[in-house]
Amino acid sequence: MGASPVRWWSQRRERRRLTSRRSNPDGTMSLKDHLYDLRHRLGLALLFIAFGAIFGFLWWGWRPFGLPSLGQIVTEPYCGIPDTDRLSQNGSCQLLQTKPFEAFMIQLKVGAAAGMALTAPLWLYQVWRFIAPGLYAKERRFALVFVAAASVLFVLGAALAFYVVPQGLTVLVGFGGSQFLTALSAGDYIDFVLTLLLIFGVSFELPLIVVMLNQVGVLTYEKLSQWRRGIVFGLFVFAAVATPGTDPISMVALAIALALLFELAIQIARVHDRRAARKRKAEGWDDLADDEAAPFDYTPSQIDEPEPVTESASRERVRYDDAT
Repeated sequence: MGASPVRWWSQRRERRRLTSRRSNPDGTMSLKDHLYDLRHRLGLALLFIAFGAIFGFLWWGWRPFGLPSLGQIVTEPYCGIPDTDRLSQNGSCQLLQTKPFEAFMIQLKVGAAAGMALTAPLWLYQVWRFIAPGLYAKERRFALVFVAAASVLFVLGAALAFYVVPQGLTVLVGFGGSQFLTALSAGDYIDFVLTLLLIFGVSFELPLIVVMLNQVGVLTYEKLSQWRRGIVFGLFVFAAVATPGTDPISMVALAIALALLFELAIQIARVHDRRAARKRKAEGWDDLADDEAAPFDYTPSQIDEPEPVTESASRERVRYDDAT
């Protein structure tokens, strides 16, 4: 038999208590509690992704609030190819279906990808709620800044990829001249666009990794400054290999964007290292002998006082078993 509503509510309240920083400031949980919390968070994340996929599937041919439909957004780069260079029927811009149910599978694939992007704040929040109880306040702030910056960079990379797709396709279809007529299959075109969006978005995270390594002391501004020319050359090689197409537009656009972002990361590392040097000088760490202990404060820091556990709350503590 399933659990009664009262017991289900008590279990839910117990899970919230275990993941709350106020009632459980040090994040102490048993392995069983971690697994139950993981199941709960994973279920909610998959539920949000499923709702997003359904919305994206319906959005393919639906124009909410007068906005363009998802199908129009996806086919816009393809429609940017001149009419004289692509196959068109009655002057309309349409993708070519070459397999049974290809249109349905493309609508499902693109809808799921768009749904995951739209519901990303919801399911990423569930991942954060699972990780956050084991982090200190400083680590939580650092993680939040990293996730926010990574999200913005991924969106910027995907937006740049979506902008260069029409130019890249125009260059690719223009090689054959008037001897060829472009009739891209829907599956190949969608795979090309999604791959380009993913590659650009992930590539924009590389400068953020450099900033993180500098923050923890692995990479210094001095080393990054010395490696600047090699990094720029490597970025152009990486762009030539990573982009799925052979057009020079997407390669150059990705390489130049990454070079600018890496230069920004190097300057951030420069500011951080200067601040760290001033702090070391103020604390007198550089004047210490090799066999002298650093003047760190070893006094344990205080954590928030946990809420007192009453006798009634102790009796209400959930006892998980395999039957439930």
